[in-house]
Amino acid sequence: MKFHSLGMYKNSELALNKLLSNMLEKDASDLHLLAGKPPIYRVHSVLLELKDHDVLTPENIESLCSVLVPKQKKDMLEKIRQTDFSYPFKENHRLRVNAYYQKSTLAVSIRMIPNKIKSLQELNLPKALEKFTKVKQGLVIVSGPTGHGKSTAIASIIDKINHERAEHIVTFEDPIEYVFVPDKSIISQREVLEDTVSFQSGLRSVLREDPNVVMVGEMRDFESIAATVTVAETGHLVFATLHTNDAAQSIDRLVDVFPPHQQQQIRNQLSSILLGIVSIRLLPKIGGGLIPATELLFADSAVRNVIRDNRAYEIYNIIHSSGAKGMVSLDRYLSELVKKGLVTFDDAQAYSLDNEIFSSLVSR
Repeated sequence: MKFHSLGMYKNSELALNKLLSNMLEKDASDLHLLAGKPPIYRVHSVLLELKDHDVLTPENIESLCSVLVPKQKKDMLEKIRQTDFSYPFKENHRLRVNAYYQKSTLAVSIRMIPNKIKSLQELNLPKALEKFTKVKQGLVIVSGPTGHGKSTAIASIIDKINHERAEHIVTFEDPIEYVFVPDKSIISQREVLEDTVSFQSGLRSVLREDPNVVMVGEMRDFESIAATVTVAETGHLVFATLHTNDAAQSIDRLVDVFPPHQQQQIRNQLSSILLGIVSIRLLPKIGGGLIPATELLFADSAVRNVIRDNRAYEIYNIIHSSGAKGMVSLDRYLSELVKKGLVTFDDAQAYSLDNEIFSSLVSR
């Protein structure tokens, strides 16, 4: 698709549609619009400038945002200088958008949400994750950096529950990403600021909505973490994401947001409700595309004891020695991807938690 200066387009809507159509053609996961740069796509984790497009001016981006940003979000963008929202594109595509200011000018980051919720097998995620679709109560945490497939993994698990069990599933998202089609379950998808004022407000009321399964798009702060723990503790199955690197760090993050006098209480609560922690990284696959690497922790008696006793640093050793229970460390998973010829040594090493252990696993 040939591009020219945005000023040559008849209108901003046409310009935006061309940029988004090109995103689909390139199979790009993200599109970045910043003043002084041409549009930049992320294709299979690599940033690529659109060479045949002129650089964007602040006026170009303001014009695009006039089409892109929903009316109800424009005031927020002006007041707090950033906003998140979803944007439907064509018949069956959905975008997650963050508009923000940098160097006093507008900028936009756009994430393409796949139009189909893929199965765990299609996502190349471990079959062991199916364990979480069979249980009735407890907390499952999916962690990892931004853009590494946390929401996609949870959507796959929840959709499997949707097709296999008659439950009331309630999601809290900012914004809504995957749109579920109810099957055996009924599904209420609530968007922060559209359907509830905040994660914590929605979670406080969800207990009156007769839920079986609850999904929390992100545990961001003390209030949302405390509310999530309460929902899991009252006999519901809860899935939540967290921006942490591994299982041990996830436990520490959840505990550290509480004041010191409440930290032992939250350790006790986590030790009783935690079902597992899944940590995900997406790596460039040899030959093209992306492939996930995962760390899997399932909460057994040993895990519950170290959480309760403030010894989360021992979790890595428990994972490493519990392969027979389905647990796997990120370094081991990465080493297996290298041995199978799916990713390069250098790419895998860049995501390893312990380079020495990772290298020794690869050489075995």
